[in-house]
Amino acid sequence: MLGYVTLGTNDMARGAKFYDEVLATIGGTRGMEADTFIAWTNGNPQQCMLALIKPHNGEAATPGNGTMAAIAVDSRDKVDLLHAKALELGAKDEGAVGERGSTFYAGYFRDLDGNKLNVFFMG
Repeated sequence: MLGYVTLGTNDMARGAKFYDEVLATIGGTRGMEADTFIAWTNGNPQQCMLALIKPHNGEAATPGNGTMAAIAVDSRDKVDLLHAKALELGAKDEGAVGERGSTFYAGYFRDLDGNKLNVFFMG
């Protein structure tokens, strides 16, 4: 249903480096790019992209209270790998990797701009 999710940044170069490395752990690459945004994809244009963007109104980017982007992966190992890479690159842990219910395996973190993300596997 979703086509893309945007996360605001105040430092595009720093954020781009972070997401280039974090999303590479699950095969993510840049799919679209302009002066004010970068969108990462898994190579399938029919699936949701994750984009980093400078706010259109020119004001500072701030994380939304209650807002979170979730990244679906196809294994528990990829949850572990992506979450660990994010923390290694300076993300803040918002919930250690582990079981949440009988079929939901996830880890939570905040990126370098304070945006909250989740990486999860269902199964």
